[in-house]
Amino acid sequence: MKRRLSAEELEFRSASKIPLRSAPGAFSSGEAMAMLTRRGLQPENTRGDVPFPQPLDDALAEELSQWLGHYAFRLFLRGAIQKSSGFLPTETTRYLTKAQSRNYAEILVDLGLAEKSAAGRYSLKWPARNFGGTLEWYVGRELARRYGFDVATGVKIHASGVGGDLDVVAAAEGKLVYIELKSSPPKNLAASEISAFCDRLSLLCPDASLFVVDTALRLSDKVLPMLVTEFHQRRFVESGPKRIASQLWELTPRVYAVNGSRDLMANIGKAIAAGFLTLSAFETLDHL
Repeated sequence: MKRRLSAEELEFRSASKIPLRSAPGAFSSGEAMAMLTRRGLQPENTRGDVPFPQPLDDALAEELSQWLGHYAFRLFLRGAIQKSSGFLPTETTRYLTKAQSRNYAEILVDLGLAEKSAAGRYSLKWPARNFGGTLEWYVGRELARRYGFDVATGVKIHASGVGGDLDVVAAAEGKLVYIELKSSPPKNLAASEISAFCDRLSLLCPDASLFVVDTALRLSDKVLPMLVTEFHQRRFVESGPKRIASQLWELTPRVYAVNGSRDLMANIGKAIAAGFLTLSAFETLDHL
């Protein structure tokens, strides 16, 4: 039988070890990233996959953000990004008129984000893989501007068994908000994406969470049933979803499904308000 070391021998052995020279890196500035670090994670900011230079000057960021507030413009830009070799305005999406498409193409040129060829085709100056990074940038910027959140977007967490990045994390009032953004139509949503969202919920335990699909289509047709099925399988909730506004659903008192109908950021704001009011009510009851 191997002899156990005495207390004195254990102390000598520990004292003789050379300290590790590489200490864990400090978290990036901002309360949102700090809250992830306090949860035992190693969050890392990534360079956004966006069709514009970073950082943007304030004036251009403001103007672009204003246009991204229009659902039609988001549809157009999403289609333009997919045409990496260049596009005619009418090739970007079938949901806009020719006049709308031409207008949005010229707006991209005016913003300095696209250029027009002699043949009437357009091309983005800064290609992106997809529209997801742009949607994250817009939502993150508006959360900070409209609601005073500290925000981080496209965050890698390097957690074993939990894949993907955190699209948007935001901190305010000592609470952590996690937002999963989907920029593709609901028909492209896979069950694996719902499962990954739930994995991240279990890992983060955020105070409020939103599953946001940037679409004007009904969530109740496909997205909501998929979320409800996964939530029941994981025993996150026993009851059905609760509708609290048009295309705004409460899955649990802290998790909401949201779409981009009419005003994406207003819908997100309503969901966050519902979550924060619920949390405040619980906290008030605890103190009575």
